[in-house]
Amino acid sequence: MLRLALKASVAVAAVAVATASQAVSQTPEAGSVDYTGPTYDFSQENPQFRIGFLPAESAADVYARNACLSHYAEKALGVPAPMYYFAEYSGLMESALGGNLDYAWFGASSYAGVYLDNPDAMVPVLTRMQPTGDMGYYSIMISRTDSGIDGLDDTKGKRIGFPSPNSTSGYLIPSIELPKALNSTLEDHFSSIEFAGDHQLALQGVISGDYDVAHVWVSGVGEWSEGYTSGALRKAVDKGSVNMDDIQQIWSSKLIPNGPLTVRKGMSDDAKKAVVSMMQWIHENDPKCSENIASGVVREWVEVDHSFYDSIVKARKAKLEKN
Repeated sequence: MLRLALKASVAVAAVAVATASQAVSQTPEAGSVDYTGPTYDFSQENPQFRIGFLPAESAADVYARNACLSHYAEKALGVPAPMYYFAEYSGLMESALGGNLDYAWFGASSYAGVYLDNPDAMVPVLTRMQPTGDMGYYSIMISRTDSGIDGLDDTKGKRIGFPSPNSTSGYLIPSIELPKALNSTLEDHFSSIEFAGDHQLALQGVISGDYDVAHVWVSGVGEWSEGYTSGALRKAVDKGSVNMDDIQQIWSSKLIPNGPLTVRKGMSDDAKKAVVSMMQWIHENDPKCSENIASGVVREWVEVDHSFYDSIVKARKAKLEKN
């Protein structure tokens, strides 16, 4: 079953968009600054610029945070920019593989899954740089502070929650690094292994007691009390859905390459350049919008290509072959 979960299928790609939750194009109020950046007539290629999102949080929260992105995309590209939210990582992957999206911000592992299925589907163009200059983030294991689980040694026989089998920080990297740290397989060490669906649900699962420990992604820089500068904890702090005194970090992965902002590979070079320029313009001229898009504070948006994700592609391929 894990192999099937890790591999996105193109067979239902058309259905994925049809059943995804879709937001309407945004009103001018969605962007707080008049767009004066580079423009491109995207109507030469598509009547819409279709934006897809991973299920890192609820659809309502995703749409609210990214309303400004849709607004600026419409100004920069001259076409409607509808947003699509998928309840599962695989839905976004399938839609990208089917050519039904023009823009998607993947985690490194979900991008690797798309690339392994079809190298000509999507191409990385940007990723975020942390305020410290780091080009990555971390997967951390959390527990309740009153649980008595203060380190890995205390997790034997406990229930662990992962966000998704297609998440880099929410499964792929922990599934590789944890067995080495534990000197045991996950199946032998934990009493149960469950998938919450997304990072916010994994976090809430620990708070509610559904899981003893869970994994979430964080920038790993900044103040713990603020949920770091970006990541799942920062989103929860900003929404007021978590008291950071109630949870603690008990393990951290090594640095993981930041996920790519990708565009459809078949787009023209001019269109790709316009998207890159738009994102950089947003960062310079509407920092709040840039922070919303990035799920936290970033120093800048940095141009990347596929080579930045070679290690993750190899890790995912090895995981697929093993399973």
